[in-house]
Amino acid sequence: MSILSNFIPTPEPMKPQSRVQDLKSRLDWGEPALTIIDVRSLEAFNACHILGAIGIPMDRLVERVPETLEPARDIYVYGETDEETAQAAAKLREAGYLRIAELIGGVAAWRAVGYPVEAISAIVT
Repeated sequence: MSILSNFIPTPEPMKPQSRVQDLKSRLDWGEPALTIIDVRSLEAFNACHILGAIGIPMDRLVERVPETLEPARDIYVYGETDEETAQAAAKLREAGYLRIAELIGGVAAWRAVGYPVEAISAIVT
């Protein structure tokens, strides 16, 4: 029996500041125990966001997250800028969420490497 047969592959652990490749690797691994939060405006979220992200604008973040997520959940957060992302992460940490990763570059970095995005189109009547 080889040493390799005893090795069970696992995804990289979450980092406080993560590159889009880190998040994509976890998603490709099929790890369901994470949430992606987009704190940009709802208009920006609807126009284009990371596939699977939920939109919670910055001004409603602390009030909406407890309704949605468990404190022990891994959360990847991104905003319009890295500064906005850091601000959102700080708010979440202050609210008791300790497993927070700031997604460096946000949706722009995600799109730049060709990862999937989605949009919500408005129905005009």
